Amino acid sequence: MRDIENALAEQLPPLTANAAAVEADRCLYCYDAPCTHACPTHINIPRFIKKISTHNLRGSAATIFASNLLGATCARVCPVEELCEGACVLGGDHKPIAIGRLQRHAMDFARERHCYPAVTAAPMGRRIAVIGAGSAGLSCAGQLAIVGHAVTVFEKRDQPGGLSTFGIIALREPMEVALEEARMIEGLGVKFRIGVELGKDLTLASLQQEFDSIVLSVGLGGTQALGIEGEEAIVDGLEFIEASKTAPSDLKVGNNVIVIGAGNTAIDCATIARRLGAERVTIVYRRTDCEMSCYEHEYGFARKEGIEFRFLSQPTRVIMKDGQPIGLECVRVELGATDASGRPAPMPVKGSEFVLPADQIVKAIGQQKPAVAALLGIETKQGFIAVDESFQTSLNGVYAIGDCIRSRGAASTVMAVEDGKLAAAAIHQQLSQQAVSVEVN
Repeated sequence: MRDIENALAEQLPPLTANAAAVEADRCLYCYDAPCTHACPTHINIPRFIKKISTHNLRGSAATIFASNLLGATCARVCPVEELCEGACVLGGDHKPIAIGRLQRHAMDFARERHCYPAVTAAPMGRRIAVIGAGSAGLSCAGQLAIVGHAVTVFEKRDQPGGLSTFGIIALREPMEVALEEARMIEGLGVKFRIGVELGKDLTLASLQQEFDSIVLSVGLGGTQALGIEGEEAIVDGLEFIEASKTAPSDLKVGNNVIVIGAGNTAIDCATIARRLGAERVTIVYRRTDCEMSCYEHEYGFARKEGIEFRFLSQPTRVIMKDGQPIGLECVRVELGATDASGRPAPMPVKGSEFVLPADQIVKAIGQQKPAVAALLGIETKQGFIAVDESFQTSLNGVYAIGDCIRSRGAASTVMAVEDGKLAAAAIHQQLSQQAVSVEVN
């Protein structure tokens, strides 16, 4: 068990106090800083780094919380190379400031000292239901609680946190980090009802009778189907990641593993397989590296891990023997005209079938659109829940945030957090016509 824990331990160790101070001193504390503009939650990055340099970690944490209640998660899972660090003015000629690691340093301090945001507003007398305890839902619930609203979060899983808890590889975020943030939100007075699902245990009508506003933060559905022969023998990528976090010693990992897909989830699955003993791990993707949806730095990371890539290859069937997969049949493809995804469509090449040997096959090809829209009769856009500028759906008083509304642009944790913050401000304004503010104890 110890080897497994080490294999999937956080990739980077925490900064020491001295290392954090030295790194913070490198910052130029830019006026109108590009890094702040690049952050979807607009954390005042120069300010929180300056406070680290003066050993004011409480103030640093307060600065982060003022813009992002889930700063501990975002410090770990944000693609900082594409966002704040990618915009750092030192990145051209020098090494950019390690903003993500500095933010984690301040957030670790906040967790250890329990210097979390506090509710200072008087009760507003309004009740709000948040459906889903993922990043968007927790962000929204926390922001609403801070300004005096009574918030109840309903979560169908047995623990809160959504993908941060179950769907992000422990290498980037251990479960305990996500669960501690949920406890922080609960400490603001937010009530949690766990193991309760909309459509099974709850109805929209019952929620509308009890609450003034309802926020849908339901994420997306299960992994999409490939529609190929033998698919029942393929492992679901999200379930594979979840097992690596909840029961890593029980996780079955093959010797020759194929992962279908080329997004960040596929990279996570391949990394788990590689680190837990697979001799060969191959990512199979039907387009090229130019069309991959994973971040460029994740692609580079996977290559360094020894993960192989087979591009322009489309799976057609799983080859079985004695009830177990022994290979994946694929067909070579050529890229044609642009399809609905905005990328060139893969066109099979007749007679180009080939077989890749494998004793385990994992699929990570994206998730299904949210089913709750049809359940509630809500208008959709390209299969996602449609919302206006205030995050309100076609149903009055019903809002939606997070991945379930992301009809364009990349879905990410930090964007979900920002959705929650903006929706909370819009709901608060509608209910009370007062501004949102955050204070830290």
